[in-house]
Amino acid sequence: MKRQFARVAIALGSNLGSDVGNSRETVRKSLETLGNTEGIELIHASSLYQTTPVGPPQPNYVNACAVLAVELSPLALLDTLLAIEAQFGRVRRERWQARTLDLDLLLYQDLILDSPRLTIPHPRMQERGFVLVPLAEIAPDWQEPITGKSIAQLAKEVDTQGVIKLEL
Repeated sequence: MKRQFARVAIALGSNLGSDVGNSRETVRKSLETLGNTEGIELIHASSLYQTTPVGPPQPNYVNACAVLAVELSPLALLDTLLAIEAQFGRVRRERWQARTLDLDLLLYQDLILDSPRLTIPHPRMQERGFVLVPLAEIAPDWQEPITGKSIAQLAKEVDTQGVIKLEL
């Protein structure tokens, strides 16, 4: 029987650690973990970006995006992403707090889903330069299914001030 894969986009972010270097390493290691997870194949990963935080005062973030091929349903993928966050020490206390690792499911094929546990496309994706800039780097032609606009178009329409590509 042929294996069925869904094309998925996720956002990664980290800002807890003693410096940006630690957050870079966290994002890199989480990409490695994703690629080694049963039912997930890492297709593309963006560059790393330093970004200013949304919400209360906290350290700058290191953000990236990845395109995956997954054999998991959207909810099973969500549970896998939450488990990986926990592996990296993520504790959820309050909204927009600093975090060791944040993994957000942005797009799952062209699926539109609004359930109590999960909304796809990610409901605030279009407002976030720190998501759209790295995603446009690796999937510029992917169409966001609600607006029908490409990721590249959405990236041009959002404020990208404070999104700085990090050197290797």
